[in-house]
Amino acid sequence: MAKRYPGRRGIRGADLPRLVLLSDARNDAVLDRALARLPAGSALVFRHYHLDAPARRARWAALRRLAHAHGVRLVLAGRPCGRGAQGCYAAPSRLGRAPGARQGGLRLATAHSLREIAQAVRARADAVLLSPVHASRSHPGGRTLGPVRFLLLAQACPLPVLALGGMTRARARRLPVHGWAAIDGLS
Repeated sequence: MAKRYPGRRGIRGADLPRLVLLSDARNDAVLDRALARLPAGSALVFRHYHLDAPARRARWAALRRLAHAHGVRLVLAGRPCGRGAQGCYAAPSRLGRAPGARQGGLRLATAHSLREIAQAVRARADAVLLSPVHASRSHPGGRTLGPVRFLLLAQACPLPVLALGGMTRARARRLPVHGWAAIDGLS
């Protein structure tokens, strides 16, 4: 039987993306190709913290057009940068204040522990990106959850869980959660 999620404002597990690509300086040059390969209904979390405000707005506009053309949802992280966001991505403590949070779009929260999962539930997130499952280039040498601890946390989470951190398609197939997210693994 499929896990039922509490939902928020009518958003159900079936309406959530199963695949999320996160942007950063490392994958910016290949995002156009990566977006074209994502299945419709996936999401791109636009981070682009490496760009100054004018360059960030310009890149946002270009990626918004591409995401729309490929049926990919565009989700904002960090400070506001443009119109057309279909949601927000933030730590649970910042989710209510995040760009796009009051636009009625998708609300994705990051979590690394039971405490942060509980915060995400209180912040009325639609889904949790639980990380890091495996070692990743984003946090070299950082502590990981590992598959067993990840699955224990995912089972305790009342929200849909997307695995993040060193994820690849092969690794994602072995984890019985809602979906997965990556920077390098989808770029």
